[in-house]
Amino acid sequence: MGDILQQIKKGRSEGRQQLAVLIDPDHAQAPELIEQIVTSVSPYTDYFFVGGSLLHKPAFETCIQMLKKICSIPIVIFPGSPLQISSSADAILFLSLISGRNPETLIGHHVVAAPYIKAVQLEAIPTGYMLVDCGNATTASYISNTTPLPYDKPEIAACTAMAGEMLGLQVLYLDGGSGAKRTVSTEMVQQIKAKTSLPLIVGGGIRSPKDARQLYQAGADLLVVGNACEKDHSLIKEIISLNDS
Repeated sequence: MGDILQQIKKGRSEGRQQLAVLIDPDHAQAPELIEQIVTSVSPYTDYFFVGGSLLHKPAFETCIQMLKKICSIPIVIFPGSPLQISSSADAILFLSLISGRNPETLIGHHVVAAPYIKAVQLEAIPTGYMLVDCGNATTASYISNTTPLPYDKPEIAACTAMAGEMLGLQVLYLDGGSGAKRTVSTEMVQQIKAKTSLPLIVGGGIRSPKDARQLYQAGADLLVVGNACEKDHSLIKEIISLNDS
């Protein structure tokens, strides 16, 4: 078991509410912008996730290198394609899109990426990735050519999560997608938490400390905040302060 996966599992076993900030290389190309984000959120952040469903500019490696220069927080790749791999990162979420039925996102892309990940000795974290319909079409669902899980069908999500655990995946990631109109439902989080024993990552649509608190209380082990954090750097501090209150 790799260092980052151990850290995530340890946080879960200790009941610690973990937090990751998602950096989209397309949105944070300027060094001063990345430094501003990192300086604002570093004291309250466990991980930086880096990646995007569709990158328009060749800034992926540059973004990771800038983060490494600014801070020592672990950098975990959240890949949107097999092209998003870097030996400079600390780990990569080896995502299997178990909510969909596209063979490329279930196993195909992994076959392409595996030799390079092994060659650069990058820690791969086997992750059951589940997209949820949170009110609007997302780039992730379009690019992956898959249908998200219905928002109001938590039992389908729970069964999907159980299947992922039985297949040997080590982490579950429940995601409303970038720009989601709302977060995944607390009932969905609760059912997955009750029926599986894996660390549960939840992202998409988290725009306020209240959103975060509800998801943590429902059973999320690690929250991922992206777009909202880019617009309001103080959000991360507010989330942590609320959890500590």
